[in-house]
Amino acid sequence: MPTYTLPAALTAELEIRKSRFIAYAIPVEDRDAAMAALRRLRDEHPGATHVCWALLAGGQSGMSDDGEPSGTAGRPILEVLRHHDLDGVLAAVVRYYGGVKLGAGGLVRAYTDAIATALQDAPRVERIAQASLTVEVGYADEARVRRWIEQENHALAESAYGMAVVLTIRMPATVVDAAREALRDMTQGRAIFPETAD
Repeated sequence: MPTYTLPAALTAELEIRKSRFIAYAIPVEDRDAAMAALRRLRDEHPGATHVCWALLAGGQSGMSDDGEPSGTAGRPILEVLRHHDLDGVLAAVVRYYGGVKLGAGGLVRAYTDAIATALQDAPRVERIAQASLTVEVGYADEARVRRWIEQENHALAESAYGMAVVLTIRMPATVVDAAREALRDMTQGRAIFPETAD
């Protein structure tokens, strides 16, 4: 079952009974990136009454009502993310209180509508799990391997030089086995794969 994320951050603003609700949907790698994005939002909106949020990022989900009555903000935002089958997304709604109380039902609707508006017709991209493959090759094979990494659009995460060249390549987890085969073939079996934890 594929999961989807957003290619770029989205935002929408609603005014509901004098309160401003500014919704953000931001693609993030993990919880740390989400918390950094939340800090930026709080810095951008120092006068906001609440910054409520929900995060879906693999096993690192979470939510916060940020001072709104329990269950009226974080959970509704999370439900909208789930409804859109999104992962690796931080959804946050910044509220500027306008002086009219909305009540619990009104708050649930307001937060749901704000984030749903930001995600309306949102483009989605499949979220592909990445993996690292470490390969050890001789100096004679290094240029060929580097060319292959470029041609395959993989990312060279790190390289180390000692008795041999050790390259760590980031690639979709689904192609790791094929990559091992290709590297073995192009080096006539000289490529070695030290076992490394991802």
